[in-house]
Amino acid sequence: MNKELWQGIFPALLTPFTAEDTIDFDLFVKNLNAQVKAGISGVIVAGSLGEASTLSKTEKYELVKSAKKALPAGMPVVLCIAEQSTAEAVSIAKEAESIGADGLMVLPPMRYKADDDETVAYFTTIANSTALPLMIYNNPVDYKIEVTLAMFEELAKVPNIHAIKESTRDVSNVTRIFNKFGDRFKVFCGVDTLIMEEVMLGADGVVGGLVDAFPKETVAIFNLVKAGYYKEALAIYRWYLPLLELDIHPKLVQNIKLAAAQMGIGSEYVRAPRLVLKGAERESVLSIINKAIETQPVLPEYLDLAADETVA
Repeated sequence: MNKELWQGIFPALLTPFTAEDTIDFDLFVKNLNAQVKAGISGVIVAGSLGEASTLSKTEKYELVKSAKKALPAGMPVVLCIAEQSTAEAVSIAKEAESIGADGLMVLPPMRYKADDDETVAYFTTIANSTALPLMIYNNPVDYKIEVTLAMFEELAKVPNIHAIKESTRDVSNVTRIFNKFGDRFKVFCGVDTLIMEEVMLGADGVVGGLVDAFPKETVAIFNLVKAGYYKEALAIYRWYLPLLELDIHPKLVQNIKLAAAQMGIGSEYVRAPRLVLKGAERESVLSIINKAIETQPVLPEYLDLAADETVA
């Protein structure tokens, strides 16, 4: 995967299930097709939003194969690695390469709160086990391990660590990374509620959640901001924010699956221990989604947008 392919909108894909708790590959492809039509640049498979913790390794590999088959040639498919042991992470990295994945998004060690040296060694060992490029997922809010600038200085020595999913929720960290490393890393916004701010600060891409239900709006904000049409992007963003806040919630999976179902490109089924939303909780989330659908903005032209064009 060429370093220049790390740009644009990369949905953290949902894993749709049937009522029998198997993966619904037809619905998976239907959602993928909607994403591609909207103008995404790549996909993340089997991440936290994809319920990775409940998927078998075989299921993860089948999702990679399905995505590779369905997507246009050259569109990157990135597999998430979120494991408890370095050996298991290395095993998955090697298999991902053999089945045609284009890259890996790697979380710090799960369950054990590794220190800085251990975390750097973990990422480095995985990177050295494969020719695939890596995105480092930096999310101390949810995973309790922060990858600091000093740690990234060590990781910058590893040639196939290409990108950072920046999820510290401190927007100024985007600027710190660019000030420290220039263009060494591609920086992706990893928090839905900060997509406009971090793209304005120069983020190269977005790993998104609500894009699984509203792909056009997500890509439109990114493209409009990159082209300098901030007013047009802001109008969409203000409409979008109540939906985006569904991503920063412990039940983000259920929330976004409900949104995708309401948009006709997903289903509500989740895998235990998760349970589908019900009662007042479901009605509250549904009211946010339905209000957004009722007031969905008419989008300006946003595909293949150049900075000197007039937005119609």
